[in-house]
Amino acid sequence: MVAGIDDPAVRGRRLRADLRRLRDRAGFTQRDVASAMDWSLSKVIRIENGSVGISANDLRVLLPYYGIDDTAEINGFIEASKVARKDPWSEFRDVHSAAFLSYLGFESSAKRVLQYEPALVPGLLQTEEYADATMAGVYLFEQKSANRRWAARQRRQELHESADPPKMHFILDEAVIRRHVGGASVMRRQLERLKFWGEQKHILLQIVPFSAGAHPGMKGPVVILEFEDDDDLLYLEDAAGSTTRRDDPEETAPRRELFSNLEEIALSEAQTRDVIDGAIRDLLKAPDSRTTKKATTANKT
Repeated sequence: MVAGIDDPAVRGRRLRADLRRLRDRAGFTQRDVASAMDWSLSKVIRIENGSVGISANDLRVLLPYYGIDDTAEINGFIEASKVARKDPWSEFRDVHSAAFLSYLGFESSAKRVLQYEPALVPGLLQTEEYADATMAGVYLFEQKSANRRWAARQRRQELHESADPPKMHFILDEAVIRRHVGGASVMRRQLERLKFWGEQKHILLQIVPFSAGAHPGMKGPVVILEFEDDDDLLYLEDAAGSTTRRDDPEETAPRRELFSNLEEIALSEAQTRDVIDGAIRDLLKAPDSRTTKKATTANKT
């Protein structure tokens, strides 16, 4: 058991990996465990894929079954489970769904982030002005709610400043940089910030140009999180809400293939910088007027 890690997402991920390793070492299937513990099979599956936590009492029964009878080692697992159940994002429950808050916990401990966006600059790369314009014009949030959401987004962006940030690969449709969100000045500053992010060592930024024509990515955004010692996490968001999927190859594999296909048709990093520079030059010539209220209240499609 790895000690000294206080990040709940990391602790939870390591705990699940250790429990799976112990079960495999003991030669038990998930069904064996369910039968021996008098649990449902779904409970074992959900514990191992991170859908639910595991209590101290359950650990005290489960670990001896796996051959762990050292009190200090058992206490280490129990401490890890307590840390894992802490939710550092719980203060934002008033504005974000449980699915998104769960995603944020995983995002902070991912090894790699793969994200495709067809319409908006990803939250991890947004300026406050741009975020404010999207929250008012796209999602129609009241200012108080928008402020709370920006506070959460700011905390997410602290990930860039960590000692070992995850590798991040963002692919954006050209529409993302061409739409004047918030007006020409706001959009210009967002694109300048986007250029800055693209120059960071942990970030790879690409654009799918209009010249690519119709492509599968036009169906909607996708985010895949990769981990050192755990299953990938798939995050999907649309007008109906957001969902997270783990340990489900039938869901994840097609999105991985989609991302690879988009990478092939996307511009290189150098070409992407050139396109962003061109968009910035165009914005310098554009009138600095915000979209009308009538336009911004249109439904997102």
